[in-house]
Amino acid sequence: MKHLPRIAALWIWIALIVLGGHQGCVDKRSAPEVHDHFVLSDTMMQAIETARVDYDSLRNEFSFYGKIAVDNNKLVEVFPIAGGKVLRVYAALGDYVQKGQVLATIRSTEVAGFEKELKDAQTDLAVAANQLRVAQELYAGKLNAEKDVLEAKSQYEKAESQLYRIQETYQIYRIKPGAIYEVVAPISGFVIEKKINQDMQLRSDRSDNIFDIAEINDVLALANVNESDIGQIRLGMKAFVHVLSYPDTLFQGTVDKIYTVIDPSTKAMKVGIRLRNNGFLLKPEMRAKIRITYTEPKQMLVIPEKALVFDKSKYFVMVFKSRTDIETRQVEVFRRVAGMAYIQSGLSEGERVITSGQLLIYDALND
Repeated sequence: MKHLPRIAALWIWIALIVLGGHQGCVDKRSAPEVHDHFVLSDTMMQAIETARVDYDSLRNEFSFYGKIAVDNNKLVEVFPIAGGKVLRVYAALGDYVQKGQVLATIRSTEVAGFEKELKDAQTDLAVAANQLRVAQELYAGKLNAEKDVLEAKSQYEKAESQLYRIQETYQIYRIKPGAIYEVVAPISGFVIEKKINQDMQLRSDRSDNIFDIAEINDVLALANVNESDIGQIRLGMKAFVHVLSYPDTLFQGTVDKIYTVIDPSTKAMKVGIRLRNNGFLLKPEMRAKIRITYTEPKQMLVIPEKALVFDKSKYFVMVFKSRTDIETRQVEVFRRVAGMAYIQSGLSEGERVITSGQLLIYDALND
């Protein structure tokens, strides 16, 4: 027969449909799965920062409370040289004064005695000079002996020395005409205490100071160290200081002074940390939180503390291998000191962790 029966053609047509459907299923199952990978953009690559994981000596720290204080070697108390009436005060509490600057003027009857001494010394010197001249003329005319000239010269030198002493007193005490003397700043610094006002009457037997002037280019942070920690503190240890006035500023210094006396009221020993006071930000009596760090004889892997991501009560870091290969890694933190984190497990030496922008990357990879 030239043509297949209709029934046979129908079976062939059904068989082709089933075969085609089966082939389509096979092709669909064998097609590879396509995954979307996280890739850092050029902008993100420029914005992120990384740090290398390395071994370093393990550091520890103590935390103490204390205050900012003036170095006693740079604090000068200013006393009046004599009693009298305060004519004028030129410096206020907290002012910065230069060495030699006038702080106050005082009129004193006691200073009037210096004026009399000065006039008497000037007169005595003039008389002695005249007697020396006469003695030299008589000796030249063979009318007296050489010893008379030597005696007249000795009297002249004594009178000259007395006048010089009085003139030096005038310069030191800054004595002016009218029985007035000036109180001047002996050093450059800040007036941190003032006990004098205009028109005040100063007693001649006054024993306390009228000004305190301190140089605070360097200051001390005094830490109250508990007895249990005294044996661990050493000179030269690094210290970090925070004050309430500048919470975002970290002041760094070293242990400069250990006071070997226990305060009976606090049962603590004071330790002085010397700080460079740029811009005079630190003021005496500011409260301070002080951390003193030291190194232990042990090494551990360390990374910047800011690389840590805290989530679900665990610590993670973003390990950077390439812009297309960034891994979220859980780590066990042994200790966090002075901006560094010591890692007990989870990282290897030489790996790099992201320290800037890691939170955004963490959220993108772990949502």
